[in-house]
Amino acid sequence: MSLLKPKLSREVADAIAAGGPVVALESTIITHGMPYPANLETALAVEDVVRQNGAVPATIAVIDGELRAGLERSELEALAQSKGVVKASGRDLAVAMVRKASAGTTVSATMLMADLAGIDIFATGGVGGVHRGAEQSFDISADLTELGRTKTAVVCAGVKSILDIAKTLEYLETQRVPVIAYGTDEFPAFFTRTSGFKADHRLDSAEDIASAMHMHHQLGTGTGLLIANPIPQDAALSNDFIDGTIADAVREAEERGIGRKELTPFLLARINELSKGESLKANIALVKNNAALAARMAVAYSALKKK
Repeated sequence: MSLLKPKLSREVADAIAAGGPVVALESTIITHGMPYPANLETALAVEDVVRQNGAVPATIAVIDGELRAGLERSELEALAQSKGVVKASGRDLAVAMVRKASAGTTVSATMLMADLAGIDIFATGGVGGVHRGAEQSFDISADLTELGRTKTAVVCAGVKSILDIAKTLEYLETQRVPVIAYGTDEFPAFFTRTSGFKADHRLDSAEDIASAMHMHHQLGTGTGLLIANPIPQDAALSNDFIDGTIADAVREAEERGIGRKELTPFLLARINELSKGESLKANIALVKNNAALAARMAVAYSALKKK
């Protein structure tokens, strides 16, 4: 069975053909995660961070119905300013292609497209998880099931405190997904460096994480890996402040009946308003931090594969 392959930019295609280090980047942070022009500035800055750390960035999106890995600046600018771009999870890609739509790709869609393109490592802000009250709503992110079936390693700052972190970690265990914390024993919570929950494993260098990736794939497990990289200390928000802000935003979402795909973009926008812009600054800092780690991992992983 032949699989659909994303169209690669020349830079990304050359790097993959040479076995060089490539880092996938998602596009919902551009289309739904930040306001303009912060979204475009962040997308360009994150690509620069990847290059500065020795790898090639491959921002992933759907452009006019075509799966793409690696975008030109003009395409990033169009995504950043467009009001009609949809938010595509893995399940939405085929319909977006048939409709010739443009779409920002979530973690699950980006993982899938990265795997199809032959890209091993993906940097994002945070992954989705099990939502609070999931025992009634059954609201569990497709990111978690995709991690259980796709070999991509995902570098993130943990999961947001709007989620049920304990249930998210339990679900990842059920999916056989290794959770590796970088330089810490505790699983981070996106805006904050701590969550109160211990990570499964700790590794302290990009090279060790790349080695664990390599061995994990040689075991034939078929799953991804979740690399939890704490937000830089100088950009982190206090637990008490962010927990209170999130509680207010969640309560407002419930009162307004906002759920499903619309929930996370609403909460991020509302949290940014309530925090007077501090959460946006933290978001940008952690995404850059994750991109730097992912690039260093990609360099080390590329060397291992060439051996």
